[in-house]
Amino acid sequence: MNMPKHLLRTAIATATLGIMALPVQAHHGFGLFQLDIKREWEGTLTKMNLVNPHSYMELDVVEEDGNVLHMRCEMRAATLIRRSGWSTDMFRVGAHVYIEGNPHRDDPEACYVENFTIDNEITMNRNDQLLSAEPVDTSGRPYRLADGQVNLAGDWAVEQLVLTVPPSGGNGSMIPKSLSPAFAAGDISLAEVQASQPPRPQTVYTAEGQAAADAFDRRSPIDNPWFACKPTSFIRDWTADWPINRFEQKTLSDGEKVIDITYGLYNFNRRIHIGMTQHPENLTPSYAGHSIGNWEGDTLVVDTIGFEAGVLSPPTRSSEQMHIVERFSLDREKTALKREYTVIDPVYLAQPYASYDVMYISDVPFEAQECVDMTPEFQQ
Repeated sequence: MNMPKHLLRTAIATATLGIMALPVQAHHGFGLFQLDIKREWEGTLTKMNLVNPHSYMELDVVEEDGNVLHMRCEMRAATLIRRSGWSTDMFRVGAHVYIEGNPHRDDPEACYVENFTIDNEITMNRNDQLLSAEPVDTSGRPYRLADGQVNLAGDWAVEQLVLTVPPSGGNGSMIPKSLSPAFAAGDISLAEVQASQPPRPQTVYTAEGQAAADAFDRRSPIDNPWFACKPTSFIRDWTADWPINRFEQKTLSDGEKVIDITYGLYNFNRRIHIGMTQHPENLTPSYAGHSIGNWEGDTLVVDTIGFEAGVLSPPTRSSEQMHIVERFSLDREKTALKREYTVIDPVYLAQPYASYDVMYISDVPFEAQECVDMTPEFQQ
């Protein structure tokens, strides 16, 4: 596929990853990749694994002694690559690939991709975006469904981030797309960008919660569900790694109204029972718990209990006593879905864990992505 370079890159998205402007949970880290060591590799593309939580490019590199080294080089999650507007046919098997990146501490056949060039035609940074498309047209979207419920159905995602360098220079920051031009022009500061975004929830632990957090190993598949391709909690996974989530409002054959949510990072499902007044007794604990939703005017209030013990957000654990209340409301002018949430867990949290987040109709449709963690240390 021949694509002009200027169509593949925004002018402001050419530096390496800097400060995260959005106060959201960052991705799960760089692991054993040595980011202080810069290396270059080139060879023949043999496979492109577009998977979550990381995509991996595979290539055969011919070394100076003539031996062929089969490399596996980490890129961003498939969901993020799709949201960035990248096309899968960019990665043609047999193409010549040049990579600038970082080596793995223990595995000589692994690398972390910062920049890459394919067939001397396509040159990109791992965080590059395609030039912005027109905003999603929601003018024909009804505010209410036929049964009177506010229309929350659709594919929702947090605003896309764009790597943006301010006039002062530097490595740049990941800035919401709508604010990126102003940040690039110096009309808005990083502090002002951060102040415009939802705040991080404050975590105040009980003694048991603090001890559990101190003992938590973020890089362990045993402690951290992400490394086992399992969801964390629907508080974190609604926004973490900027997935596309699907919201479906349904009426079942028995007349019950429900809302089914598919969370895009690892494609897990959750059902909200609309109009139910109380939770059933003797619930079997589960990852998603049992959710009942009731409308207070145009706000959907969702109450969830019945959780199995797990992880709220690394390194914070959650117990079977966790209780979550969410409030979903729709800004009809912006078609923005706001979720306010409060988490109570007397075992691990000394105070409620609370904040809000905002989603918009995604300009990329929901698509289930396979999860295969190919991180080198988890292959040994």
